Amino acid sequence: MKVLMVLTSHDQLGDTGRKTGFWLEEFAAPYYAFKDAGAEVVLASPAGGQPPLDPKSDEPDAQTEQTERFGKDPAAQQALATTVKLDTVNADDFDTVFYPGGHGPLWDLAESPVSIALIEAFERAGKPVGFVCHAPGALRHVKAINGEPLIKGRRVTGFSNSEEEAVGLTQVVPFLIEDEFKQLGGKYEKGADWQSFVIVDGSLVTGQNPGSSSEAAKALLKLTA
Repeated sequence: MKVLMVLTSHDQLGDTGRKTGFWLEEFAAPYYAFKDAGAEVVLASPAGGQPPLDPKSDEPDAQTEQTERFGKDPAAQQALATTVKLDTVNADDFDTVFYPGGHGPLWDLAESPVSIALIEAFERAGKPVGFVCHAPGALRHVKAINGEPLIKGRRVTGFSNSEEEAVGLTQVVPFLIEDEFKQLGGKYEKGADWQSFVIVDGSLVTGQNPGSSSEAAKALLKLTA
């Protein structure tokens, strides 16, 4: 099995002057779920090279068993430092794709024609696609084959309004996933703040928050088995 993981290249948290990027747990937990299942994992990002890490996700209170495993894994660190450029990737070469979150994707992957076309290619081929936390925002402009929003009429989740409010970024992010998904006609659902909550609708897997990372990856693996 060959898995593509797509990370953000965006490192500015709006105009706050603070840094953002991808969230470490949302990369590490799925990465090891895929590797432990025997998958070949290829990492990509819009700019290629080292994607920006959200510094908050590397703080002591954000550490998990999987982030600590990553910290002791030079091979994984090297793979992350040398992501391929997203525009060189072909969906035909992979069985599935997974997007880790962090706030970065709301700015670059949500608006990237390359990412949009890639997700559509996986979807048209009937291959499972997975997203966690803020990464479902990358579905914002993705269309189904009938030209309607891909998520229209489908069960989806993603970082909730209450979670965004809890981290104080409601007025900073370019859009709120919960509101955007409802506006697009998606059947948005959510669990309790910060608790694992994953929805599978056909070949589409979405996880609500960092705590959903491992379960979202496992759900994706089940669809590719």
